[in-house]
Parts: sequence; C-alpha cells; structure tokens
Amino acid sequence: MASSLTLSAFQIPTSPPYRVNAAIAASQTSREAPDLHFSTPFQLQQLHARLIKSGLPLSSSLPISLTRVAAVCALSSPSDFSYARSVFLLYGDAPSETLLWNTHLNTLSSSPCPGEALALFSRLRFAGVLPDTFTLSFVLKACSRSPLSPLLGRAVHALVEKLGFRSDIFLLNTLVHMYASLGDTASARLLFNVIPAKDVVTWNIMITHYTKEGEMVVAQQLFDSMPERSVRSWTAMIAGYVQWKNPNEALRLFRDMETTGMRPNEVTVVAVLAACADLGELDLGKRIHAFAMQCSLHKNNVRVCNTLIDMYIKCGCLQLARQVFDEMAERTVVSWSAMIGGHAMHGQAEEALELFSKMEEASVEPNAVTFVGLLHACSHIGLLQEGRQFFRSMTQDYGIVPEIEHYGCMVDLLSRAGLLEEARGFINKMPIEPNSVVWGALLGGAKVHKNIEMGEEAIHNLMELDPRNDGYYVVLSNIYADAERWEDVAKIRRMMKDRGLKKTPGWSTISLDGVVHSFVAGESDHPQIEEIHRSLDELLEKLRHRGYVPDTSAVLLDMDEKNKERVLYHHSEKLAAAYGLMNTANGTPIRIMKNLRVCSDCHAALKLISEITNREIVVRDRNRFHSFRHGSCSCKDYW
Repeated sequence: MASSLTLSAFQIPTSPPYRVNAAIAASQTSREAPDLHFSTPFQLQQLHARLIKSGLPLSSSLPISLTRVAAVCALSSPSDFSYARSVFLLYGDAPSETLLWNTHLNTLSSSPCPGEALALFSRLRFAGVLPDTFTLSFVLKACSRSPLSPLLGRAVHALVEKLGFRSDIFLLNTLVHMYASLGDTASARLLFNVIPAKDVVTWNIMITHYTKEGEMVVAQQLFDSMPERSVRSWTAMIAGYVQWKNPNEALRLFRDMETTGMRPNEVTVVAVLAACADLGELDLGKRIHAFAMQCSLHKNNVRVCNTLIDMYIKCGCLQLARQVFDEMAERTVVSWSAMIGGHAMHGQAEEALELFSKMEEASVEPNAVTFVGLLHACSHIGLLQEGRQFFRSMTQDYGIVPEIEHYGCMVDLLSRAGLLEEARGFINKMPIEPNSVVWGALLGGAKVHKNIEMGEEAIHNLMELDPRNDGYYVVLSNIYADAERWEDVAKIRRMMKDRGLKKTPGWSTISLDGVVHSFVAGESDHPQIEEIHRSLDELLEKLRHRGYVPDTSAVLLDMDEKNKERVLYHHSEKLAAAYGLMNTANGTPIRIMKNLRVCSDCHAALKLISEITNREIVVRDRNRFHSFRHGSCSCKDYW
C-alpha cells in the first residue's frame, strides 16, 4: 500500500542541476541509471526529451521515470500540467503508480472544474489502482467543491472506513469539511461528535461552518468548549460576529484574544477593523493600524488597506483615510470607489469628482459601486447636472446597468433639489420595481420641501413595501406637524399604535478611552449626567449671546414654546457633545454617532459650539457625516 508516501515525493528538488548533455553521455557510456538532478519543470522536460531521443528506456526504476516527470509537472503551472497530462496518456488507461494519479487529482481538485477530479477517480477505481490517504483527501476536496457530488462523497467516506483509514485525523477533518461545505450540517456534526481525538483543525472546521450559517450561539458554545484555540479559532468567531452584525461581541472577543497573547493575522485585522468601522471605534482602529504597520501587514496588502480606508471614513477621519489611499502601492477599483464614497459621505463632492477624474487617468475601470459614490456626492451637495451626466455615463460609456441603488440616488438628488414632480416621473419610468429606499428618498424630499401631497403618495407605497418601519410614519407625521395639521398627526400616531409600532428614540454615542458612552434624548442614567446638564446650560447661554434662537419647529409635538425649548436642549447629540468637551483635552476632535438624522436645531447649535470652543465636532448620522468647524458645517447646510 502506498499510504507511506511522504510529502517529499511532491516536492521539486532544489539541488543544482547537472548539465543535460553530460548526463545523457554518462548514461550512454555506462548504460546505468544516471544521477540526474533538476531545479525546474522546464529543465525536467528538456531532460525527458533528450532521454527519449537517446533511446534510453524510461522505466520507473530510473530517477527520471515517467512518474516523476508527470508528478513534478502536474504540481506546477497550468502549462506544465498540460505536459503532465500528455505524459499520463503514455501509460494508456491504467497507469499503476498511485503517485501519478495523486498529482493529477491534486491539481484537478483545486481547478475551476472539480468534476474532472471525480471523473479521474472513477477511472482509477476502474483500473484497480489502490487509493491511499492522499488520493482520498484530494477526491474529498473535489467533492466539497462540487454541489452535485453528495452521494459520491458518502461513497468515499465508506471507502475511508473500508480501507482502515478511520483513525487518520487529516482524512476525518477533510470529511467533516466536505459535509459542511455541501450544507449537510447534521452529518458533519455527527462525524465531529464521534471523532475520538479531535485536533484544533476539527474544531475550527465546525466553528467556521456555524459562523457562515449565522448560528453564532452554537459556534460560541463550541468555541467555549475547545481544549485549545488557534488564531484561526478566534478569527472565525470575530469574523462571524462582524458578518452577522454584532460588532460589539466581535470586539469583546478580540480583547479576550489579546489577553491570551495570541497575535492576530491578516484576516483577524480585517475583521476587527470592520467592527471598528461599524461602531466608530477610532482608538482601537488606530491601534490595529499601528499593529499592521509593525507587522508589515499593510504593505502591498490591498485588502488591509481597503479596510483601513473604510474604517477611517466611517469613524469620521477622512484625512487619515486619504493618507492610507495615497500611500498605497497598488489600488484596485475597490480602493478608488471607497475613497470616492468617503468624500461623498463627508460632503466633499468636488474632491469626489476630482478623484474620479484621477481614477480615469489611471485607467481603472469604474464599477457600479463607484457610481453610487459619485451620485451620492452630487446628491449631498446639489450638483444636479453633474448627477444627471453620471447616471447617463455609467450606461453609455461603461455599459453598467443601473441598479436599485442608482435609481434611489437619482430620486434623492431630484427630490432634494425640489424637483418632486420630476422625481415622481422618474420613479414611474423605472425599468425595475421601486423599493422602499426609492420611495423613502421621495418622502425625504417631500419633508424638506413641505409637500404634503407627495409625502402622502410616498407613504402609501411605503406602507405596502415596508409596513413595519416606524421611520416613514414619523416623517409623514413631521410633514403634517410642520403644516400644523395636528389632527393628521394624531391619526398617524393612532395608526402606529394600532400596528404595534413605536417611534425609535434618538440616541447618540461617543467613545472615549475604549468606552462607549450612550445618551438618549431627554433621559440618561449616565453617572455624570448632572454635570453634563450644567455644562450644557453654560454652553447654551454662550450660544444665546451669539444670537442663537432655538428652532422649535424641530419639535413636532403640540405643546407650548417653552416646553419645546426644554425638549430641544436635551437632544442626545447635544448631551454627547457636552460630555466630549468636558472629558477631552483642548483641540481634540469630538466624534459622535447618531442613529437618526441630526435635527435642524442641533445642526445650528453645533455649528456655534464648534466656533465658541474652537473644536471640530464630527457627527455621523443615519445618512452622512457633518463636520462642524469654525462655525460652519461640511454639508454647507444642504442636507
């Protein structure tokens, strides 16, 4: 049995090659097997050809046997593999060397057509060649990549048992991976449970499978039960939590991982940076960036750099994102698109358009995501004609078929510009069915321009498409309140109550020294809340001296002006800003995350606060970033 085959049989010798002619001459003189060495498949092919011309028989006893020729070439480049297949044909239908079959199975199992490996395995069985553990592992790998082969996978599993390989942990792990890859969780878990001596790979395979399926509770239970963990174990869990929208748990696990002394790898870094981006955890993101630089993970690593760009953009540090982008040795369309979208989110439309021009100069073909960023840029600053041109260009110049996101951007652009009738006509002419994002954009424009009729039409469609979204009802209620149609406001509230909907409370968070502090409008159990209120009262007094008058129209409740002002003073973004000013050094930017859009009163107040305190205040709301500096906002009040 060939199960004693070692990996060295698959490795190309690295000793210096002898001259081909001298080797051939020596073999012809002595008629003994020459001591031949080679360093590349090309040199081996040359030697093979010379031996054929010399008439020396190529028996398997020679160092330059057909088996060795085919084995080395099969494990090299695609062109060398075609040479190996030609050599394979010299054997007829039944070459006896298991090594020759294995090298071909290994290459085909990783190829775009794994079914070819399965067909070759059938030939091997028909030829009566006894498979070894390597043979079976390659076939199982092919099975795991071919959704049409579950029955063959079970047959190979039976063969593993029949040939007495049931104690081979590598084969057992490959079987677990095969069942998991084919979606047969029950069989994968059953086999996992009966393996007597699981290694860390066994555990990792099952944990990774559960995380991909979103079964994070089961994955966590397995993770907690592991006798030992590798960096892959931690990374699978962290990436799983990020994928399934639980970044807080991802960062908790990462901090636990740090206490063990385990060093993250590239995949860990990418996953943690993604979690930092979701939560606005700038301090941790910077620390991970420093680690990546220390380990040279960022050099020529496009994936890490792209994730860093995304993290800095979503944490409100556009300058640092641009620095990473500018220092990249190689940029992909993802890099360009992320940076263009970042400028758009921060209200820097001109910079986004300029960057797109540089992208064209660099001969990088834009994709659908690139144009989403460009259309957002135009929408966020009111570049109407430019937006129309980009929408035409993506189809005419680049052959990109607009998707629902592009149509949503165009409706948003037209609606913000006050062209509500054109926006409605645009929706009616769409070749695809408009979704809630498209109608929501029209509703947003109706609110900005106080168009009750258009708001009612939008909400009529939204109630069918997304009836459980309380935000749409609230926007229509706000439109009615702006018009002081309080009976209609009450009607909307009754409708929400009848449908079991509650208005999502506004909250803001600010992260200091790795701790996230949360504030809810009008209420807070924060230990410094009394001090925060005093500090905020002092700020508001300074604002009044600068001419600040509370915009009570932002309070869409039927109450007197005094009570409306009291409500405004305790909005969550004001509380978060006051807390940040109290607990950070002069000159430190204040970075706030908000779940809803910034209201008009807070927007005006934060502009003045940035001027009075000489601080930059960055607010990431539901739609975009507002960077308040020296009494103005990056959105130029177009929002």
